[in-house]
Amino acid sequence: MSNSNLPVSPHLQIYRLPLTALLSITHRLTGIFLALGSVLLIWILAAAAQGAEAYAALIPHFQAWYGQIFLLGFLFSLYLHFCNGIRHLFWDVGYGFELETVDLTAKIAIAVALVLTVATWLTGGAG
Repeated sequence: MSNSNLPVSPHLQIYRLPLTALLSITHRLTGIFLALGSVLLIWILAAAAQGAEAYAALIPHFQAWYGQIFLLGFLFSLYLHFCNGIRHLFWDVGYGFELETVDLTAKIAIAVALVLTVATWLTGGAG
């Protein structure tokens, strides 16, 4: 007997994850990226403590394209993790569990993170 009439289980090429699920995964990834960035920050501080020569050796790496991409990604990760954390604080006290509110706050968190990233990048002189 053939089972060709049975539905095929959805997989990631067909199934579209909800925005909240994507933001949950992204929140975890930004946390990992921030931890790695913290190690880099310790490296920068250690180089600065060693003296101007050790610190000056790091500067070309931050001015290079790969350093700029890393810094921009770190900055966006910081703001997205922060904004999503604020959403979780509201959830902890019992607010914002309605489906429309969850989707709206997810979009707001992403938009605010983007705006803060661009504003910081432009005012910080890194761009």
